[in-house]
Amino acid sequence: MTETDEILYEVKDPGIAWLTFNRPEARNAMTFGMYDRLGEICRSINQDDSVKAVVLRGAGDKAFVSGTDISQFRGFSNAQHSIDYEARMDRVFDALEDVRVPTVAAIQGACTGGGAGIAAACDLRVGAPSAKFGFPIARTLGNTLSTRNYARLAALIGVARTKDIILLARLMDAEEMRAIGLLNELTTEEGVYARAGEMARTAASHAPLTVRTAKQELNRIVRHWAPPGSRDHVVQAYMSEDFREGIDAFLAKRKPRWRGK
Repeated sequence: MTETDEILYEVKDPGIAWLTFNRPEARNAMTFGMYDRLGEICRSINQDDSVKAVVLRGAGDKAFVSGTDISQFRGFSNAQHSIDYEARMDRVFDALEDVRVPTVAAIQGACTGGGAGIAAACDLRVGAPSAKFGFPIARTLGNTLSTRNYARLAALIGVARTKDIILLARLMDAEEMRAIGLLNELTTEEGVYARAGEMARTAASHAPLTVRTAKQELNRIVRHWAPPGSRDHVVQAYMSEDFREGIDAFLAKRKPRWRGK
């Protein structure tokens, strides 16, 4: 299966594009190629005036996106690999944020790690009762997020809640997501995609320049919070013995033995 098969993209309704993460057997975990494909699609939308809004969803009913495919990290052997990975994530999430039209994440099941990053970069989020959101890296891999990802998350849910879900490595359920405004709406399992489509059509019907300029200015504000060139924490985490242990433990389906080194 190629990245084209693993991320499906089509304009089904007039002006409404649907992007589907299509690895249900892996809970839609993202390969590096899938991230690159997502960025390409986002940039292509800006050249297609026929698209008025975009809905992102996951195939199957288990996950929106459950994160990055952990096997992708097996080849990490030097600091540049970690810097390049987080730079890729920043490029892709920035491209998603910069899509000129409204983007709606339809969240069913796991929305974790890279999946949570994708959802956070969307403009609107509608969730099913099964939705779970978080970055449980403190109990799984022992890695970290880029400064820009931390800034985006803090802008969305606040610094205190960001610390809560990172330090406690917990997932928020759909009710909590709705209560704090992370979800714009909470619907039924069966109705999540239909409602996401309705939201996309509503947003698409409004003044394009109002939508575009609002997105641009809000993106500038959030990005201003993230100082450029902050890479030391990325190298420290990804080049650690703990990160290697986290990968091995995850793939072996055992609990990691952290050493803080």
